[in-house]
Amino acid sequence: MEWQQFEYFQALAKHQNFTKAADELALTQSALSRSIAKLEEEFGVPLFERKIRGVALNQYGEILLPYVNRVIQEITQAKQEIKDMDDPFTGTISLAFIHTLGSSFVPDLIGVFREKYPGIQFQLTQDSTRKIMNLLEAGKIDLGLCSPNEQMKNKYIEAVPAIDEQLYLIVPKKHRLADMKEVELKEVANEPFVSYKHESGIREVIENLCQKAGFKPNVTFEGVGDATIAGFVAANFGVALIPYIPGLDMSKISLLAVSKPRCRRVIQMVWRTDRYMSPAVNRFKSFIEQSHYL
Repeated sequence: MEWQQFEYFQALAKHQNFTKAADELALTQSALSRSIAKLEEEFGVPLFERKIRGVALNQYGEILLPYVNRVIQEITQAKQEIKDMDDPFTGTISLAFIHTLGSSFVPDLIGVFREKYPGIQFQLTQDSTRKIMNLLEAGKIDLGLCSPNEQMKNKYIEAVPAIDEQLYLIVPKKHRLADMKEVELKEVANEPFVSYKHESGIREVIENLCQKAGFKPNVTFEGVGDATIAGFVAANFGVALIPYIPGLDMSKISLLAVSKPRCRRVIQMVWRTDRYMSPAVNRFKSFIEQSHYL
């Protein structure tokens, strides 16, 4: 058997059409047909059911396909490992991070890293914790920076604390607490709250902190980004708990430390333990672990 036969079989199984598969493979339809016929001859059974408008895997083809997929995946991974060993200072890192890290933390982190390793590139995704974990489980990203999540209990997923971040209470400039430097969270128990949407991991953190302070927040508006949350607080829609964001417009809001309870949240770095991790990804992972943000 030849390596190309497996690629041809995989393409035909995906498209279920000789013309479409041949186009993807840059082959003539007759060449693809001969290769599939030869593969079927070598296995001694037909692998496809021929139909008027295409083909479909039969019971033998259904058995073969997962093995072919694994073979192709393993060879592709081996090629990547060999390429990485040949040039360990290049490569691409696929990183996903939650919205609250996008304004300064991640850009600053990558900027410092690329001063040391300018040949390493990044593919960046900014999304909610839940969607980041879905991407990780699907093998579409190398690393994620997100809030603690139930999906982290997957035996193939490793999660370690990467950032310990203080949360602050923000209130409108004309609020009764605006001139205070520090307050207890229970001081705003009866205030309307501007908060993050439930798909954001920080929402659960905020609700737990309010519960510790003895109340359930009355959420009047939900947003995603920190600037949006701060904007609605500035417009007197309520108060909010947010991480410190450099460059945040403070002309219409006041930032207060919370003395009780301790208002912090931990950001986790997550990755899959059952997938190949390139030298570039390993370098960046170690760089985060040694950056002392905890």
